[in-house]
Amino acid sequence: MRNIVKVSIAAAFIFMIGIVILVIFTNNYISGKADNSNEDIATLNNIAVTAEENRQDLSALDKKDFEVDYVIIDLSNNILYSNVKSDHINLIESGMSVEKAMQKRYLHKGLTENDRIWGNVIILDDGLTTLKDFRNKFLIGAVICVLMVFIGMITFAVYVDKNVIAPFKNLKDFAAKVAQGQLNEPLQMDRDNMFGAFSESFDIMREELAESKKRELELQKKERELVASLSHDLKTPVTGIKVTSELLQMRLSVKENEVSRSETEVDNESADISGKGSESEQIEFTRADIDTMSQDAKGIYQKAEQIDALVSDLFTAALDDLGEFKVSCNDEESKVLNNIVKSYDDRGLAVIGMLPEVIINIDKKRMSQVIGNVISNSYKYANTRIDISYRLSEGYLEMQIRDYGPGVPTDELDLITNKFYRGKKWQDTEKEGNGLGLYISKTLMNKMNGDLLTESDGEGLAVTLIISLS
Repeated sequence: MRNIVKVSIAAAFIFMIGIVILVIFTNNYISGKADNSNEDIATLNNIAVTAEENRQDLSALDKKDFEVDYVIIDLSNNILYSNVKSDHINLIESGMSVEKAMQKRYLHKGLTENDRIWGNVIILDDGLTTLKDFRNKFLIGAVICVLMVFIGMITFAVYVDKNVIAPFKNLKDFAAKVAQGQLNEPLQMDRDNMFGAFSESFDIMREELAESKKRELELQKKERELVASLSHDLKTPVTGIKVTSELLQMRLSVKENEVSRSETEVDNESADISGKGSESEQIEFTRADIDTMSQDAKGIYQKAEQIDALVSDLFTAALDDLGEFKVSCNDEESKVLNNIVKSYDDRGLAVIGMLPEVIINIDKKRMSQVIGNVISNSYKYANTRIDISYRLSEGYLEMQIRDYGPGVPTDELDLITNKFYRGKKWQDTEKEGNGLGLYISKTLMNKMNGDLLTESDGEGLAVTLIISLS
């Protein structure tokens, strides 16, 4: 504001200097030589002719208006006639002569009769009166103009301060607050000024930053929750492995004790060495024992698979966050998809439709991870028949995996592929999950130049894999 006022004052001062220079210049011009106009000379001649015609009665001049002040004097400088107005009364009273008229550059002419000069007519106008009037009016107008320009500049300075400088000061303070992380205080703005929309954009930026920070905090919270959830989820299969291992060890110990007791009851004749191995070195298992231990081993394997899946999902998500998650696509026969389905369909729930014989471009390991995640979700949340169908569409093979469980609400379909998101229905249930399966699957499909789409019509969930052809 101060700088603008200083500039305004400096501009007004320069303007005033220009006016002073103009005054000096016009004054010098007025006091210098100037040619009398032809109009003034003609007026002088008309007055002289009229005076010569009415020498005996100069009052006849009153009947004519020559629009100039003039006097008629005799040869002794006595005033014979005058129509002088108040502006020149002092001049007449001090005396008038031809010599004074010449000094003041007044037009004059001798009056004659019979070739004898009997007097002189003098016009009391040096020919510059109009110019003087113009100069005076110009000076008055210039001063008024300077004042108006000065007032206008001050008004403009106030306007700029209010509508330009003040908003920018607000933006400066706002930027400092944003840098300090204060995102809850909105930017004060006036939409009526020229920077209203500009200021509003900055406030929208603040809101987006606040939302981004909120999402970041939520993400950090979910990551902490994920660690806690994974710790719990990992603890469950590990506990199962430990229990199963203890049961297996206990059964083996019981079987060994039974064999030991039976040996103590054997007659000492068993000490007879006949080349055969001691019965204490042989432990026999019944079919029931073998089946029980087989189930225990299968249980251990399944728990280990759960741990492997949890760790794989966590590791995959971590690689994706670091931007180091890579896929390597190769051409494969389409029948590899059915082989992957069969390898993950432990419960035999999948019903596979007709598969077109085409060449697809995929990373076999990552595609196996995608299909495994989808089938695992169907097992977990639906546990119904799983229909798998295929169709070709514009350079892609569409593989639809559909179950007939409770499905997903329409307003959650776009969210279930987000990181750490689980359906509202399942958040407070005992169903295990970390919200990474479908997120990782969609990410993998995108990296393989395909996509993953979800739809639900109230009767189950359909996941469609868009697979790129070779």
